Amino acid sequence: MRILRAARYRVMPWKNGGGTTTEIAVSPDGAGLDDFDWRVSMARVETGGPFSSFTGIDRTLSVLEGEGVVLDIAGRAPVRLTKASAPLAFAGDLPTSAALISGPITDLNVMTRRGRMAHRVERRPLSGEIRISPRADRTLVLAVNAGFRLLTDDAPSLGPLDTLILERDSPELRFQPKGQGLLFVIELHRLAANH
Repeated sequence: MRILRAARYRVMPWKNGGGTTTEIAVSPDGAGLDDFDWRVSMARVETGGPFSSFTGIDRTLSVLEGEGVVLDIAGRAPVRLTKASAPLAFAGDLPTSAALISGPITDLNVMTRRGRMAHRVERRPLSGEIRISPRADRTLVLAVNAGFRLLTDDAPSLGPLDTLILERDSPELRFQPKGQGLLFVIELHRLAANH
């Protein structure tokens, strides 16, 4: 189990130069935008416009703050994405543009390299005791608008936007929220090599 503190996340420019992204975690460590296996980040979106294109990448987007966004993804009807919406999965290499509903947003972006990794993002209300049993190769747990305290002997606490990283088959975790918010559980699966 590792804890990543929000204050230490890396801020970097978007691939298309249109804004900045806050990188929560990437694999392999230190990988750039063209050679990661998986990447989890947050972005502040101030204006609408085209998304960066990521060839061979599958991505999932969730709205963390703001009124939301309407995504126009090639080949699909426009999708309205708000804080109340389920995470939206789409191919990172499809032409995609965004129109803000009313003012800036902050989004959560999970990306995996197609054929090498797969991912699933679950959005849960942060209320009552929560239990997580890690089954993926790696599981990331991120709380928004509130922190949480692990119910263990040494009981580490996580603040808003801190991230907990769990390896496959870690013991079941129990934790108690510190306030109302949302919890995002990100499961990352390594795919078997193609022969």
